Amino acid sequence: MTQERAMQIFDEAGVLLKGHFRLTSGRHSNMYLQCAHIFQNPKYSVELCSALACKFRGQGIGAVIGPAMGAVQMAYEVSRSLGCENFFTERGDDGKMALRRGFEIKPGQKVLVVEDVVTTGGSVCEVMDIVRAAGGHVAGVGAIVDRTGGKIDFGVPFCAVVSLNIESWEPDDCPLCKAGAPAPVKLGSRKF
Repeated sequence: MTQERAMQIFDEAGVLLKGHFRLTSGRHSNMYLQCAHIFQNPKYSVELCSALACKFRGQGIGAVIGPAMGAVQMAYEVSRSLGCENFFTERGDDGKMALRRGFEIKPGQKVLVVEDVVTTGGSVCEVMDIVRAAGGHVAGVGAIVDRTGGKIDFGVPFCAVVSLNIESWEPDDCPLCKAGAPAPVKLGSRKF
């Protein structure tokens, strides 16, 4: 898949939003990628997730796992394309990411960690730690969008369908806040 086609999908699905946003990481940005809109239409999710799965095909991936909420449907769609099982992690009442619902990583199992949008990689690293603690092998990380423009390093192969260099700032350094813009909008799934 070309970056142009992915951007066409984002446009058609209403994924790329402009304004003043507080990201899941807590950082601020003038752009937000609402990838949940991709999964409203199966033709978009199949196309994007199949393109990502192709980057990991033939590597013996035994499971695809992603953090809830953003990567639940994505993990399913990528695993369907790879022909393996899938599951997700979620935050408990204590705010910590955990593998629940009886999902189980087998010792030595090759696991692909997926996330819809990577900004700081915080959620991905939490999921990677869970996979490793369960005895699994993190075979790679896949994303629909890499907001770092290729700068992030997870220490394992990382592939994204689209790599964009979208700025984000710590709240104290946000030029939008400094310019008196209205408070940032929070659209992600994590509560603050």
